[in-house]
Amino acid sequence: MSSIQVRPATLRDAKAIAQVHTSAALEAYRGLLPDDQLKSMSSVEKRQAYWREAIEYCEPQVQVAVDGDKIVGFVGFDRSRDEKTRNTTGEIWAIYAAPSHWNKGVGVALWDAARDGLHEEGCTTVTAWVPLRNERALRFHELAGFKREMTTAKTAVVGGVKIEEVRLKRPIN
Repeated sequence: MSSIQVRPATLRDAKAIAQVHTSAALEAYRGLLPDDQLKSMSSVEKRQAYWREAIEYCEPQVQVAVDGDKIVGFVGFDRSRDEKTRNTTGEIWAIYAAPSHWNKGVGVALWDAARDGLHEEGCTTVTAWVPLRNERALRFHELAGFKREMTTAKTAVVGGVKIEEVRLKRPIN
């Protein structure tokens, strides 16, 4: 039985969220981005400011996964940011688990919390943008029932490097 609990983030959680975000992103993008670009993404302070503001203004809604008293993951979700989507379409803006907690149920617990939150907001579908070369993230979303929408593939800039992303989509229920 998992000891992972999920709860709404508080302002006090911003630093821990930033630390998880940084360590998970560095590990996830290793080999996908050049080392110098990875280094430029390693500012916990910048991410802390971003997540502090997100928590304060609830945009996106942020929930954290806690193992004991330690934050081991987080999810940010809200309405879709994509143009021309229905107002019943939600989006996973970010979902990360600490590398030490990969494959331990953290992502599933966070996904369940986001799905419940989006359902409460009246969303009927949910999307997520994932880099095409991030096999771990693609596999996670596909195991959660998301399907790739290959016609949505686009180039995004991450840490100053262009990467190909694709939108994944699934019904909330």
